[in-house]
Amino acid sequence: MKNKKLIILILILVVLIIVAGGVFTYIYIEDQKAKKEQSAMEDDNNSEEEALVVTQKEPKIFAGNDRPIAVMIDNHSGAWPQAGLNKAYLVYEIIVEGGETRLMALFKGQDLDKIGPVRSSRHYFLDYALENDAIYVHHGWSPQAKNDISSLGVDNINGISESSSDFWRVKDKSAPHNLFTSTDSILKIAERKGYATTSEQKSVLNYVANEIDLATKYGVVVDNPEAGSEFEDENELEESLDDEANSEEENNLENKENSAEKENSETVLDSNNQVVLDLSEGATFTKAIIANTVTIPHSSLQTVKYEYDAETKRYTRYARGVLQTDYVTDQDVTTKNIIITFCDNYTLQDSENKGRQGLRNIGTFDGYYITNGYAIPIKCTKDDRESQTVYKDLDGNIIEVSDGNTFINICPRNAKVEIK
Repeated sequence: MKNKKLIILILILVVLIIVAGGVFTYIYIEDQKAKKEQSAMEDDNNSEEEALVVTQKEPKIFAGNDRPIAVMIDNHSGAWPQAGLNKAYLVYEIIVEGGETRLMALFKGQDLDKIGPVRSSRHYFLDYALENDAIYVHHGWSPQAKNDISSLGVDNINGISESSSDFWRVKDKSAPHNLFTSTDSILKIAERKGYATTSEQKSVLNYVANEIDLATKYGVVVDNPEAGSEFEDENELEESLDDEANSEEENNLENKENSAEKENSETVLDSNNQVVLDLSEGATFTKAIIANTVTIPHSSLQTVKYEYDAETKRYTRYARGVLQTDYVTDQDVTTKNIIITFCDNYTLQDSENKGRQGLRNIGTFDGYYITNGYAIPIKCTKDDRESQTVYKDLDGNIIEVSDGNTFINICPRNAKVEIK
């Protein structure tokens, strides 16, 4: 009897052990499955994050920490064609004496065998070299520029003081429009002078990787059917045009008395019911306008024109009616972006009395930002000579700039700029 009870007890214990083992095994298996599922989810999340990191686009035009190099470029017709402008991330064009303009091209991380023709410094270009934290390269200087380079502590390279192997003249152009240099020569001299060749300073312009569509972002001023309009349909647009034309005829006297107010209106109709815009300094429309052709008269001598190519989404540059090309590659000079700033120049009384110019460029000025076939009015603010210029739309937001090179044309406030 006792043996029978012992056997039963042993059987019960065996069953319990088997059941416990099964439960433990089940729990272990489920735990391992859960861990595998969690691991798979984490792998998927990591893969998604990695994909996001890989596909996230960053602007390329100002990439890296190479310190910018600013080179004064001759823009006399005898200097054409120039070398290197298509490789500059930024080119400033400003008037100098005699109605000529001079260019300052800024390069970052480029390896160029020939840049130029290099010309002398003018003091107001220093303001833009400083705001880009650039090594400033020139060949000679005006008296004011010489003084300011010293007083402002500009890291500069004056080609007059350097060897002919680093600054050389070519034979197929006439002096003084034939002096060239290279990025290797500039960097070698910069290192010899103890200048920093890297910089952590941010770009003056707010570059973004994606294409900027000004028409979508800001809307379009009434221009033509291809441009789109402020109105919901063509009938509404036609009715508005008729109403405005009739109103103009009926109130001709009142319009004449208030011509100043009309000149600043967002849309103005001519006698043929075509929309015309006031593009002088101080214009008040806020939306985008079509910008297939941009004409900028810096002076009676120097007029620049940019023509838009919808296929390449770039503007081709002309000066005085002449297509601008590169001296080395023979390629057309093109740009992704154009910025126009209206501020006045004046004749400077210096010791050489050669009619050199000054520039009233500290403060807030009207302008335009142009990219991808459209333009918007902007405000350009520079607080002092060393601070970076801030470019904002009329709502006060810093403008986003398409990833690509930019020409900044600084012209008189009364310049009759045409954008169409």
